Formats: sequence, structure tokens, C-alpha cells
Amino acid sequence: MAGKKIFISVIGESHASPEIAKMAEEVGTEIAKAGAVLVCGGLKGAMENAARGAKSAGGTTIGILPGSKREEANPYIDYPIVTGIGYARNKLVIKTGNVVIAVGGSYGTLSEIAFALGYEIPVVGLKTWQFIHHDGQMDQKVHRVNTPKEAVSLALKLAKEAKRPEETREYQT
Repeated sequence: MAGKKIFISVIGESHASPEIAKMAEEVGTEIAKAGAVLVCGGLKGAMENAARGAKSAGGTTIGILPGSKREEANPYIDYPIVTGIGYARNKLVIKTGNVVIAVGGSYGTLSEIAFALGYEIPVVGLKTWQFIHHDGQMDQKVHRVNTPKEAVSLALKLAKEAKRPEETREYQT
């Protein structure tokens, strides 16, 4: 990662509660302060709040949109990427990041977490999904934190330690 920008994918619910919205905005601010690029789904809720935070701190934002119109992007997206593939774009949001931060989340977020884990992309979780294995043990692959600052700090560390894209396997089922 030396000398290259870190891309952090921020995922979360499109109908965010005030608590999740505030956390997402703080995550975006911290990402920008760290000099990383924020990647998200480009729409409302946690995505918009994270992008707002990043822009307020002078950061760069990329929104990977499910539809075919750049105008669908929230006003804080610098680079709207139109896909026209609906929520299959979740895979692109994940693959673009070196690491993922999940803030809250509903079923779309759940699918994105699954993609990230399947591709061995590190996931940091802030008030998001928890998983229990079929043997009853808690899954530790989502790195749980309590604050936006902790989320970004850990995400940066994990991104620097993560495998380069050419070292990762294809999707693991």
C-alpha cells in the first residue's frame, strides 16, 4: 500500500436512524482526515451521511450507483459511477475498497458484508450484523468497534495489512 491511496468502502442502511446517520458522518470525516478515499453506494441514509462527513473534511467520494443516472447520487458524491445493474452493484462497492466499514445496516448491508468476507476483504463493524456459526460460536471475522474513530483507525490498519487484489482468491463460498 505504500504510496497508494487507501479506498474504504462504507456500507449501511439507506433509511438510517439519527444515531447511525451521525456515526456514518463521523466515519466519513475520519476517512477524509486520514487521506483515504470513501467509496459507497452513492444514495441516501448512511451512504449520504458518510459522504457528507468526508466532503466536510475535504475528502474524495465515489458513489457506485444501482441505476443509470448520475443525478441519482447524493449531493456529496464527487465521482458517481452509474451501473444500471441494480443492487448487484453491491459487489462493486465491496471490490473497490481495500477494506469495508459497515455502519448499522439492513439486508443490503448484510449482502455486502457477505461479499467482503467471501473475497477476504476485511470488515470493520459499527453497530452492524453479528454472526453465529452453525456450531454456535460467534464469528470473529467482522471486527467490531464502538466508535467511528476506532472504526477508521482499525480499517486503515487492516487495509495496510490486507492482501493485494492479485493475492486474493476468487469468491469463497
